[in-house]
Amino acid sequence: MTATTQDAATRALARAWFYPYTLPDGRPLPSSHGGRVDAIHTTRARMLDAWLAREFTGDRSKRRALDVACHQGFFSIQLARAGFGRVDAVDVRQEHVDDVNLLREIYALENLHTRRGDVLAMTDAAEHDLVLMFGLLYHLENPVGALRRARALTRRACVIESQVVPHLSGMVDWGSYEYVRPLKGCFGIIDEIDETHAPEASVTGICLAPSTEGLLWLLHAVGFRHAEVLPVPDDGYEQLRHGKRVMVAALV
Repeated sequence: MTATTQDAATRALARAWFYPYTLPDGRPLPSSHGGRVDAIHTTRARMLDAWLAREFTGDRSKRRALDVACHQGFFSIQLARAGFGRVDAVDVRQEHVDDVNLLREIYALENLHTRRGDVLAMTDAAEHDLVLMFGLLYHLENPVGALRRARALTRRACVIESQVVPHLSGMVDWGSYEYVRPLKGCFGIIDEIDETHAPEASVTGICLAPSTEGLLWLLHAVGFRHAEVLPVPDDGYEQLRHGKRVMVAALV
């Protein structure tokens, strides 16, 4: 490590992290939860790697990726290390952007770029070969708007990971018992109003979590031509294995 990198590593070691990070010399960074939720991060990383190996074969140096709501940059770093020529890590919280900048310095990832931003306010064109939206959708009060923005940002593929709620199906009277429409999906309303200070919570406190069937229908409705739930390793995180969370890949 250079003196500058060593200083960054010292600062990183002085605080706790939400993700299982290891310094280049092998030292683990302190965990904010004692490693209790590491399995969800490692499972998502394995699932993403497997999908990338299938959909983004060969040289990725000309490919561009965007990590929306990047948090501390765990998956942004994964994409940068996977060879994407440019990875943009965006988060609404400045402290998360600062965290990613610190790790970028430690890992010397020149292809990783950061900025503060809200997905609903992003005006980028569809210039990203890959868009990630992990752990965000179910913290939003306008998830449909976020999916529309994701489609507008995506040139090739978007991968979304989300908590989901039980599905409701059936027919609904739509103005009259003589005119009914099928339920395509549903949202569950989750209250995080008293938790907006928490770095992993909603910034507004009103959360709409979709059902898996509803999420798949919406992805088609906003303009993706294909969407699929990705397979979970047999030893993967329990919520993903039991369908309480899903990772969905959507193609343009």
